[in-house]
Amino acid sequence: MDLAVGPAAVVLKHVEEVINAGGLKPGDRLPTERDLAAATGVGRAAVRDALQNLESRGIVLRHVGRGTFIAPDETARADASGHQPSPAEIMASRLVLEPELMPLAVASATGADLEEMERCLRGGEQADSSEEFERWDTALHHSFAVATHNSVLINVSSMLLEARRQPIWGGLKRRSFNPERHRCYCTEHEQIVAAVRERDPQAARDAMRDHLQHVRRVLLGDNL
Repeated sequence: MDLAVGPAAVVLKHVEEVINAGGLKPGDRLPTERDLAAATGVGRAAVRDALQNLESRGIVLRHVGRGTFIAPDETARADASGHQPSPAEIMASRLVLEPELMPLAVASATGADLEEMERCLRGGEQADSSEEFERWDTALHHSFAVATHNSVLINVSSMLLEARRQPIWGGLKRRSFNPERHRCYCTEHEQIVAAVRERDPQAARDAMRDHLQHVRRVLLGDNL
């Protein structure tokens, strides 16, 4: 964690010590920005810079109003049998789950949930590589599950997020990524968030389904 200088580097070193000393594992929450600032003696702006650094590298996941969490372990993608889900399995699972959770997200989303969705939207729009866009993409889709405030749906979404971190999925996304597709995905994401913001469950469900069907066509070259 040495990709920063000055106060941010102090925070990064402290976070590394917290993770190691506390035995934190994927999904565990880091101390708050206020606690990190107090422990390191730096300003909140430096803490936010450090956490942004960690998020951009896929080390942590940040959720407005909820905190910062250790990201899934990229070295632990297989289950006990050694099986990794195929991209087709991932897309089939996403199409079953994600459109159907949207009405609950619409009904349950708080102001903080909407802020997180907006933050992820802006991050995705500003991404300048497939890898950076994929990080914001996974964060946005997970934010919809988080907005349901249903622990089962959030856990299943976390499993899908982990599956998307395997190399074969990343390779497909890199090969299909280009400026036109980037703009198209961002537009589709905006439509989903707009439907949540407007409290329209059917529009949110339809926008999510249309988006995922588009992703499936791009990645797998087939239709449902």
